Amino acid sequence: MKALAGKVALVSGSGRGIGKAIALQLAGAGANVVVNDLDEAFALETAAEIEALGARAIVCCGDVTAPDFAERFVGAAVDAFGTIDIVINNAGYAWDSVIQKTGDEQWMAMIDVHLTAPFRILRAAQPVIANAAKAEIAANGRATRRTVINISSVVGLGGNVGQSGYAAGKAGIVGLTKTLCKEWGRYNVCVNAVAFGAITTRMTTGEAGSSTIMVKDREIKAGVSDEILAAMEKGIPLGRAGTPEEAAGAVFMLCLPHADYISGQVIVAGGGWSM
Repeated sequence: MKALAGKVALVSGSGRGIGKAIALQLAGAGANVVVNDLDEAFALETAAEIEALGARAIVCCGDVTAPDFAERFVGAAVDAFGTIDIVINNAGYAWDSVIQKTGDEQWMAMIDVHLTAPFRILRAAQPVIANAAKAEIAANGRATRRTVINISSVVGLGGNVGQSGYAAGKAGIVGLTKTLCKEWGRYNVCVNAVAFGAITTRMTTGEAGSSTIMVKDREIKAGVSDEILAAMEKGIPLGRAGTPEEAAGAVFMLCLPHADYISGQVIVAGGGWSM
């Protein structure tokens, strides 16, 4: 039997990049997945690949920062699969400026996507998880182990020039992680964070070393130059940036039964790199 057979996972931002890699690794181990992305075409593509692996997938498109998104996301999982076992708060992006050039809109965008959205998703999931755990404890004396993994960054742990909003959001998610570890331990939920280092996604690389993303009809520069990426890699003990699959692997291993006694931790997937 596959290690995650029958488990139900919510993975935000899973239409492409690291989120997609996470969703596919979970599905490969037997989990059913609720896929999310701003772009329905990418979400449907991921869902089709999940089903090709023999797991089930449904799509819940939309902006994770929308006030009604969390209830829709959690509701989609419950309607389709009846429960929730794994929550991966992965959706995010960087919108960078030095502090004197960072407006309120830019600051709040970073806090909303990296901290408020995960908070809302977890708040919406709490009754589902708590009720299921209480029923399992009443019937069996112990709740089924469930998993929450919030995505942070080495920038959230050490800061970085031009990323005050991004760093604040990624630091805040660590505090939320450690708090829910304490609140949800009684439900046998392991709550951890994974902080990524330099990973080769559209956020770091693109044609000619740069790319842009569209968020709420705003075009935001996402890539870094080849020169900056090369300089970053020189500071990584493993000598290179990581792949989306390697980043996803750190998340995946925390979902496995082997990690049943790991909670409240921040695992850095950065090739040894720190800020």
